[in-house]
Formats: sequence, C-alpha cells, structure tokens
Amino acid sequence: MPYKNHEGQLACDRRYKMKRRTEWLKKQDGLQSPVANQYARRIGTVIDLEIPVPKHGLKIAVLPDAQVMPGVAMEHLGWYGQFIAEKKPDVIVCIGDFGDFPSLSVFGRGERDFAEHRYSKDVAAWHEGMQQFLGPIEAEKARDPDWRPFMEFFEGNHESHLDRITQQHPFLEGTIDKADLCLPEYGWRVHPFLQPAAIGGVAFCHYFPSGVMGRPVTSASQLLAKLHMSAFAGHLQGREIAYSRRADGSNMTAIISGSFYQHTYKYLSPFTNAHWRGAWFLHEVKDGQFDEMALSLGYLQRRYG
Repeated sequence: MPYKNHEGQLACDRRYKMKRRTEWLKKQDGLQSPVANQYARRIGTVIDLEIPVPKHGLKIAVLPDAQVMPGVAMEHLGWYGQFIAEKKPDVIVCIGDFGDFPSLSVFGRGERDFAEHRYSKDVAAWHEGMQQFLGPIEAEKARDPDWRPFMEFFEGNHESHLDRITQQHPFLEGTIDKADLCLPEYGWRVHPFLQPAAIGGVAFCHYFPSGVMGRPVTSASQLLAKLHMSAFAGHLQGREIAYSRRADGSNMTAIISGSFYQHTYKYLSPFTNAHWRGAWFLHEVKDGQFDEMALSLGYLQRRYG
C-alpha cells in the first residue's frame, strides 16, 4: 500500500490517486461487465455481482461499521485483518461507515468540542485505520499469490457526507472529495450509498431503505419480509438476526450489525453504549443460504491482542 499517513495531511497526492482511480475503474469495467455501468440505471435494485460461487459455497468476511476517527483505538482492525489472513475468505465486504468524519457532522456544531475537528485529521485517521486492517491481508497476499479475494466496499451514510457537504457548500468542491479516501487504490470495488448488491444470493447494503422517506429497515425480520431474500446490513449498533424459509424449503437469514469499534459515544447512555461489537464470517454462502459466525471484539483481542 503506497500511502504515508501524516497527521493533518491527506494521505495521497490528488493527481496520483485520480490517475490510479481511472486505471482501476477501467480494469473493473472489463472484469465485471456488465455490472460496472448499471448503478445509474438501477438504483434501488439489488445487482448481482456475479462473483463465482464454488461447489461448497463462498466464504465471506464482513467488516461492520468501524466509525474510525481521530483519537480512538484502532488495533482491533489489525486483529480482524489477521483473522481474515488466516482464514483466506473468497470475499471481503466492508458494509460502510468505516470512517466517522466528525468534522462533517451536522450534529454538535457550535459546541465547544466541535471546534477541534478537522477534515484533514479525519482523513488521516481513515488511512491509519484502513492500513491497520489491510496490513495483515496484504502481507498474506504477498506470501500467497493465489489468494486474491474480491473486495467490496458499500458506502455508508458517513462516506456520503463527503458528497452532501459539497452539495450544500459548493465552494468546498475540490477540497473535500471521496477520492481522498483512495478506496480503489486500496483494492476496493466501491458500491454507491444505498445501492444493494448480491453475493452468493445474499443482498448487502449499508442499510435497506423503506417507505416514501427511505428510512432504514431496523428489524432483521422486516428485512426478510420486505426483501424475500437473505440480507446483511450495518448502520445500527449491536446485532440482530432473523431466519425464515422460502417456498422451496431453502433457508433465508438476515443480519443487521453495525458496530465494530472500541470507543463509546457521548450521546449514548451507559446502557446503550453496552451494545454488542464485533465482526462476522459467513460460511458456505450459496443461493442465499449461509452459516454465520460472530466474532466479538473480546474474542479477537484474546486471540490476537
């Protein structure tokens, strides 16, 4: 990963990263056609990424909302990276909100603590967290050239803040840009905010909107009732799982889990800050069916900390 992370500075030169992003997009368009150019025409529709499924199903590692920001612990990202490097899944999914970007938040403006936030520091923290997570993975890929997992990044509402802020304040265009995150350069294929995509018959999205206002579906059982297929979403803290069956007798599973961080939030009470935190590993993913394995922060710390 050719990035140097200096506090208060963007992690990669804009001209370099724009060139790399253009090259990467051209490559992905050739590899994954006709998927790459369908998002504008099919927003709101689950797109099948056409990732090949082996006889016994896919292994998918899911990274829930990490909410990385300046001043928080990040070593757990390296713990999960080590676990992934050992298990060598076929697909790595980041469900979005990898970064928190407190400097772009609409909440807390005018408060004393808010004045300390800086966009450049948020981006520097983003790259520090991403490098901790991907470091063990890249090292294993260098040792084993045959392991080349698909890497799918589903933008969350926090990543979408970078678009929102320039829409609201056009004078910031060119100074705040999602290209600052260098997602393609890190190897991620990026899926726009709220664009669901299917892998092995399972729909992934940061959250699934419902109703005229597009509010997030907050119940795993509701996800199954509305989508009629297995699904995985982040966004909401803790974890919720629901099971159902299709008419042909095959199983459906929905998981909502959006908390993979160690820090707490001031706006939450001690009770609500006690929500479950961890990551997921999905086994034998095929035709929408899978066996889920929850990986708590405590487990990862005991094994790798």
